[in-house]
Amino acid sequence: MTDTDPRTEARDLLTSLGSTATSEWSAPGRVNLIGEHTDYNDGFVFPFATPHRTHVALATRDDGRLRVISTFAAVPVEVAIADLDALFPTVDGQHAVPEWSTYPLGVAWALIQAAGADPTTLTGADLAFASNVPVGAGLSSSAAIEGATASALNELWNLGLDRVALAQVGRRAENEAVGAPTGIMDQMASMLGEPDAATFLDCRSLETDEVELGFAAAGLSLLVMDTNVKHAHSTGGYGERRASCEEGARVMGVPMLRDLSVGDLDRAAELLDDVTFRRVRHIVTENQRVLDTVRTLRDEGPRAIGSLLDASHASMRDDFEISVPELDLAADTAVAAGAIGARMTGGGFGGAAIALVETDAVEAVTRAVEQAFADAGFTAPTIFPVTPSAGARRDG
Repeated sequence: MTDTDPRTEARDLLTSLGSTATSEWSAPGRVNLIGEHTDYNDGFVFPFATPHRTHVALATRDDGRLRVISTFAAVPVEVAIADLDALFPTVDGQHAVPEWSTYPLGVAWALIQAAGADPTTLTGADLAFASNVPVGAGLSSSAAIEGATASALNELWNLGLDRVALAQVGRRAENEAVGAPTGIMDQMASMLGEPDAATFLDCRSLETDEVELGFAAAGLSLLVMDTNVKHAHSTGGYGERRASCEEGARVMGVPMLRDLSVGDLDRAAELLDDVTFRRVRHIVTENQRVLDTVRTLRDEGPRAIGSLLDASHASMRDDFEISVPELDLAADTAVAAGAIGARMTGGGFGGAAIALVETDAVEAVTRAVEQAFADAGFTAPTIFPVTPSAGARRDG
């Protein structure tokens, strides 16, 4: 994260290109309270938008071209809008432009596809990005850049797409332009977030319900414990887990794992090999935990959800096998230091864990986790509280 104002950084970066902003937009990262890897199985998730945001400053141009630049990559990337179809979708993981630029340029391509627009008629633009969403922490810096880009270009091009459609555009960009086989949870949370609420999302119907969390009123804070172990969804085990889920659904004779219940697990144990069964068991039980968390929040309040957070982490550690020692240590130490519950959040293989703690115990839990990492010889974690915040918006 940067200590400077990313909105100012984006505007200044645009100025360095010789352009002046005509509009400014931002979109947040997200924390998933519970419901991991259930989204691409048509299941249930429960994320909220964070205060950390990616900002984009936009200036129009009259030559039908897009130029994008970021504080993370000082060299601008420029393409003709009419040439986006030649760049995407990405084939065999080979990007025709620098990988970071596949996020905003992929969104532009997916927007045009979704709206059925004629690219030769669209206004060109310079877009400059700056962000304070931690990259690689499992807080969806990618959805933040997608949401900011989609919101800005949707207005510039008068496409009239609603927030759900823009979330779908972001997912298509991530899947087909970036090449990361993710679901739609991150984009929906970034587009739809509301203060002091989480988005209960049915990933099959895309129906949503904003559920009040009430952390502050209950004297609670949610800590993000970034292990500083970086991950990348477009490589590694994420795709393998998705393939296992698809194989489990095929053997079980259902369209998606969403269609199985806890009562189906005995039969699954008989039909599936051990690894595939454990992958399936995580998804099935995690879907149930999301439903139980929403119900418990409404009936009993946030202090009653700790055991569900703990059970989710155990399932990701043992059944889905996406945790790492740093994540386990963060979650276990936080609970031992008094947290109500803790779990890793995000796609796994690194990133962050979260802990629900008494607000007056934030300092003690933070110190305990930092000391545990030091004792283990791990890189120091970055620990900070987050509050549920607003989704994508125009800032100027």
